[in-house]
Parts: sequence; structure tokens; C-alpha cells
Amino acid sequence: MSHSHLRSEQVSIRLGEGEQAFDAVLGLDFSIEPGQFVCILGPSGCGKSTLLGALAGHLAPSQGVLYLDGEPIVGPSPQRGMVFQHHTLLPWRRVLDNVAFGLKMQGLGRAERQAQAREMLDWVGLAEFARHWPRQLSGGMQQRAEIARVLVNRPRVLLMDEPFGALDALTRARMQQLLLGIWARVRTTVVFVTHDIDEALLLGDRVLVMSTRPGRLIADLPVPLMRSERQPGLEHPALAALKRQCLALLHPEHRPLPRLTPLGLPPDFTPSKIAL
Repeated sequence: MSHSHLRSEQVSIRLGEGEQAFDAVLGLDFSIEPGQFVCILGPSGCGKSTLLGALAGHLAPSQGVLYLDGEPIVGPSPQRGMVFQHHTLLPWRRVLDNVAFGLKMQGLGRAERQAQAREMLDWVGLAEFARHWPRQLSGGMQQRAEIARVLVNRPRVLLMDEPFGALDALTRARMQQLLLGIWARVRTTVVFVTHDIDEALLLGDRVLVMSTRPGRLIADLPVPLMRSERQPGLEHPALAALKRQCLALLHPEHRPLPRLTPLGLPPDFTPSKIAL
């Protein structure tokens, strides 16, 4: 699969009409190198999904320009594949036909598109479920089929909008590892939206942190560790420090509680401070 360079130049996106209009994101400047896995982290409602929609070509910036390999992004394209939090599988098509559907729209013959779809189902561990209906799959399996449906188009950019947010913790962890395994094979450019700090630091090469609405880019944090060194719980000192930094950026009003002695008293406490 080919992969591509993304660039945002002073992008602002305004949504709504008339008195209901509001700025979703403001003045976003960033660059994502080919093959990078970049997580966009921010609080709910900060414009993360809006930005992803613009990268997909579903929304047009009100100001600024989004570029893919130096060309402005205008309209949707299978070269920019989108994975949502909830799957978009067609319930009246079997899993294999769902995965092959994009290739059918491109005019590929039945045998060729089914062969490619089977390959992608094998990648995501669903080869034996090709003839099942979407309703017969678990939530995690549905998302695996959704990822296969997007990857079969060989996108240059994979856009993921909190794709594991609706899954239980164990399934989510498994899906994170599955995604990293697939990305290690294809090395396509990935932009992954999340509001979960741990997820961002476990997955990303970099973490772009956005402010509350209107969303502004307030930090661009490289994650310095190899993924083999990253463990759930972020116990490594470097990851723990990055998590504290993200918390401070996302919750600037937060102040650390005073350190207490084993008796529960402030460390500078003396008996003379007792009010008589």
C-alpha cells in the first residue's frame, strides 16, 4: 500500500448557519509524514471528529487548506479510508460482500474482488466468518470487518474516529494490538482520533493535543518509546510523564493535591499550628 503526507495550513471549520453557526476548530497547523501513526487527543466536543471529516473530504474548511501530497483535499476518496466508532456494514450483505463492496464500485470483477476481500479478512482474523451476516458477529468482530472493508481499497491514509470507543476494555486492548499489527504490515499513514490518553500513548508515534472548543492545536508530543516498550498502565517513566503532561494540557484547572504524611497531615505541620 502507498502512504502519503498530510498537511494542514491555518485550517478553521465553522459549522451551522446564521445565529446557530459556531467555530468548531481554529487555525490548525500541522504536518503528518508518510507512514506515521498520529493520534489526535482532546476532550469531547473539541472538533476532533470535525477535523477528521474534513480530512476525509466530507467537510470543507471555512479558512485554510488541507493537503494530501501537496494537492488540496477536495471531496471524498477511497484513497482516504474512514473507520467510524460504529460500523457501517450493510446488514443485507454477508461479511465477504461487505468487504468487497468498495471494489465492486470500482468495477473489479467478482472473482478478483472476492479474492482481495478474503485476503483482508484473513489479515483481521475473520477468514472463517466470510459467509456470516454482520448481525452474527460480536462488536469487536464487526469492527475488524469494518477495518478490512476500508483496507481492501489500499488507502494512502487511514482515518479512524474513536473506532474502539464502544468496545469493552478487553476487546479494545485486543483491537489496539490487531491494528498495530496491520499497520506494521502496510505502513499507511494513520490519523487516529481519541479522547483516551492511554490509548493515544500506546498507539501513536505522535500525539496532537487539542483544546476545548473551538479546537486549537496546543501540543505536538512525540512518543519516544518503541511500541514493544509500551505496556497498558503506562508504567514506564517516560510514558507516565507524558500522561501527566497530557492531563495538565487537557485539564489546566487541575492542581495536584498537597502531599500528606503517613498520618494524613501536611509535611510542614507542627503542633504550634493547632488552633487553641
